[in-house]
Formats: sequence, structure tokens, C-alpha cells
Amino acid sequence: MLVGTDGRSRRREDTRQRLYEAAVQLIAEQGFSATTVDDIALRANVAKGTVYYNFKSKTDLFEELLRHGVGLLTEQFRAAVADLPPREALRALIRAQLEYIRRYQAFAQLLLSEMWRTNREWQQTLVLLREQAVGVIAETIQAGVDSGDLPAELDVRVASAALFGVGLVVAVDWLVFQPGRPIEDVEESLLAIVRRVA
Repeated sequence: MLVGTDGRSRRREDTRQRLYEAAVQLIAEQGFSATTVDDIALRANVAKGTVYYNFKSKTDLFEELLRHGVGLLTEQFRAAVADLPPREALRALIRAQLEYIRRYQAFAQLLLSEMWRTNREWQQTLVLLREQAVGVIAETIQAGVDSGDLPAELDVRVASAALFGVGLVVAVDWLVFQPGRPIEDVEESLLAIVRRVA
């Protein structure tokens, strides 16, 4: 049976997804330097050549993994705030971030650790990706300032970075150290912090 272009592209996306998942698990477990292409191929249950067919190198795979992961988070942020007034949108952003990190915990831990490293080849890519995610938060906060729902003197840039960073750290802390705590409880605690700041 012939496989059409759609079938081939779907298969390729499925393969790339398996490679992303294998890479993020391994890098979270043993670090980037210790993780080899052989390890990734074995974990993804594909031939080593399949990794190189999809990515030029391990570094390329990791950079694309960052694009993929942060891109998903940014999409979820955009979907969460669509057509909501600013205060409701802030709650929706917090919930979206917590749900994303609960679903992709290994990636979130990896992202958190990589944001502190400034000597990596993909640092510029990570800065741009972070800007996209934080940009959605900034648009929401700016809309709140413009509508009068949030204080006029609020520094939108700092508040956006703070909300992104606090959400990431709190979510990872929750999942690593308090995994039995309900997501609603964590969401309310984060909202209480945001309300005090805003």
C-alpha cells in the first residue's frame, strides 16, 4: 500500500516526538554531556541513523527540543487567555502553566536548569523562545494595566518575567516535593502571590 505525503509527514512527526521524549528523559536523568545519540536512539527504539535523519547532531536535536517544548507552552498560554478579561486571563495563564508542567515535568526541569546556563550553544535560541512565552504574559498584564484592572505603575516586563519564573519554579517544586498536593491548591497559592503583587 502506498503511503501519501500526509502519512509520511505524520510518521516523521511521530518519530521526532519519540526522539524528543527520549532525549528529554535521558538529559533530565544524566545531563546533556553524558547523553549520547546511541542512548537516545535506544530509548526511542529507533536506529541511530534515524536520529541523524531527523537532526544534524545531538545539539541540533536539543535545540529543536527546546523550540518544540517552549512552543507548546506558548501555544497553551495563547489558547488559555483567548477572549478573557485580564484578571481571568492571569488565572488561566497560571493554570495553563501548572498543567503544562505537570504533563511535561522532565522538560520543565530541563528548561529550568538550562535557563541558568549562559555558555550553551543554544542560549540565544532559549532567550528568544522564553521571550515568546513571557510575551503572552506581558500582553495579558499590559491589557490589565490599560483597562485599569491592574495598577498603572506596574512594571509589565518585570511582572511578566516574575510570573513566568515563579510559576515554573513553584510547579517543579510542587511536582518534585509535594506531588500529592492538588493542582487547585497550588493554583490558589500562586494567585494569592500575584494578587499581592498586582
